[in-house]
Amino acid sequence: MPVQTLSETATDETAGRADALVRHMTEVSHSQVRGLIDRGCVTVNGKPCTDGGKPVAAGDVVSIRYDPTQRYRPKKERKWDDRTFTIAYEDDHVIVVDKAAGTLSVPTDRGDPNTLVERVSIYLSHSRTEREACLVHRLDREASGLLVFGKHQAVADLLIEQFKERKPKRIYTAIVAGCMPNDHGTLRAHLATGKNLDRYVTKPSKDTEEVVTDYRVIKRMEDSTLVETSLQTGKRNQIRVQLSYAGHPVLGDPHYEKEKAKHPRWIRRRMALHANSLSFIHPVSGEEMTVTSALPAAMRKFIKVSSKASKWEKSDQADKTE
Repeated sequence: MPVQTLSETATDETAGRADALVRHMTEVSHSQVRGLIDRGCVTVNGKPCTDGGKPVAAGDVVSIRYDPTQRYRPKKERKWDDRTFTIAYEDDHVIVVDKAAGTLSVPTDRGDPNTLVERVSIYLSHSRTEREACLVHRLDREASGLLVFGKHQAVADLLIEQFKERKPKRIYTAIVAGCMPNDHGTLRAHLATGKNLDRYVTKPSKDTEEVVTDYRVIKRMEDSTLVETSLQTGKRNQIRVQLSYAGHPVLGDPHYEKEKAKHPRWIRRRMALHANSLSFIHPVSGEEMTVTSALPAAMRKFIKVSSKASKWEKSDQADKTE
């Protein structure tokens, strides 16, 4: 049988998902419907339909060009595997990724390979829409956690404006050296940039940036603290500099209070800093979005072992006082 074309205008009764109307028109299985859509046989108002969940309103014209004698199998989805990031959330306009520690967000002047923006761009180039990864904000190389990208520059620009206006809420979890005395508080300082590009706390001037970080102690261990921080401002190295200035550097920090940041049980070549929650207004839908990420295995293991060590120390001290 030759290829034929079916067309139908959606009514109030048949309006809904595109795949449901295609199945109504062809009377084939759900799998066949997915195959027809995957193979480019379906259009809505003359435009290719690539998503079976696409809404079809009354008055929309759905067309199917296919051979009824042929079996259209759905394309197998290839799971993306990349050591630099995993996907935390994705739609047609934005993608939120969970960056692995050790990955640069963007290339330096040395032209470093396998940066996050490069890897996400490669991932998007394999998608049907062939979007691009448009950078919105960054995360320190040896930290891990959530970053949002726009899939085209107009969307990225809207997100960047949100960050400029300090609307997104970013929460980071860190393990720091020593036991922080207060359960919660706010760190305020002015930062300047040295010749080696490291940041430092100094007196306010025209060349400094004010930084404000809220913190909350989650757990105190033997000689370290698990702390949650949220940014009122979003400046480079802000959390690391402020915590180290307070006497509690992030474990594994290679620059700020480097010696004090060392710990016999923290042997990873990364910092114990993770961006675990990101909230923003979706630039297209206007919906308030919150994406979360679990603590990395290295941090979870450290907390577990350190908690046990703290219990052993308390037990030993109790024995000595008896």
